[in-house]
Amino acid sequence: MTAVIPPVPGRELSNPPSDGEFMHGGPVLDCCFHDDSSGFSAGGDNTVRRFVFSSGKEDILGRHDAPVRCVEYSYAAGGQVITGSWDKTLKCWDPRGASGQERTLVGMYPQPERVYSLSLVGHRLVVATAGRHVNVYDLRNMSQPEQRRESSLKYQTRCVRCYPNGTGFALSSVEGRVAMEFFDLSEAGQAKKYAFKCHRKSEAGRDTVYPVNAIAFHPIYGTFATGGCDGYVNVWDGNNKKRLYQYSKYPTSIAALSFSRDGRLLAVASSYTFEEGDKPHEPDAIFVRSVNEVEVKPKPKVYPTPA
Repeated sequence: MTAVIPPVPGRELSNPPSDGEFMHGGPVLDCCFHDDSSGFSAGGDNTVRRFVFSSGKEDILGRHDAPVRCVEYSYAAGGQVITGSWDKTLKCWDPRGASGQERTLVGMYPQPERVYSLSLVGHRLVVATAGRHVNVYDLRNMSQPEQRRESSLKYQTRCVRCYPNGTGFALSSVEGRVAMEFFDLSEAGQAKKYAFKCHRKSEAGRDTVYPVNAIAFHPIYGTFATGGCDGYVNVWDGNNKKRLYQYSKYPTSIAALSFSRDGRLLAVASSYTFEEGDKPHEPDAIFVRSVNEVEVKPKPKVYPTPA
């Protein structure tokens, strides 16, 4: 986990200088902030860690039986850390406890398959697993999922992210599609859901489809960015079903995206994801770019002038 510094306005920084560095025993698969002074990581060494940035202190919250793919911090659940693993479990941890799994583990919840992605909004937790399963939990009662769903996309899920307004979630997959889903199970609520194609290329009559690895919602406007194995980041207005912006192509696949809390910065992880096997590729890099309002603000609908 490496801290990054803000870029000069209008410019990007690739692999900016770090304020601190924390070593892991395996690949880091996910990380999140607790607050401005500490954060959590999950990785290929099956371990969930907490780091205090100023002191360099490290705590082991606990472990899974397989690599830990996702980690999120929930203020709504009383400050719990939630992790999802390829061991087909979801675990909740209390970081206030002493180091060690027996003291920090709050609950363990079996999943139908390996956990690939999870996302929080308020008291809702959405868990996406292999086999196209999607479980929706209420953090106030984790005894069983509030909803059990199957992805409306046909192929493997890559990312799930909840809408900032709490009404639903976006789901992406390896087939170059994103599905916009809603929690409301009424006929009217489900009528609003849709899916769209993205991160595709057509050359000489041949279509190339790229996995959509990352989704990030803008915290102010509710628009969202997607990142694909084509090396592009697109910004979308989901309400009006339009693409707002496409950034210049990055060196290789987009592995992860994240807006800053005020929406003024976008962190882009450019990292080959081995979708074409082991081959020469550009080195991994993190780019932090300033976000202009025109790139993320929805455009007002234009209605025809009455005759």
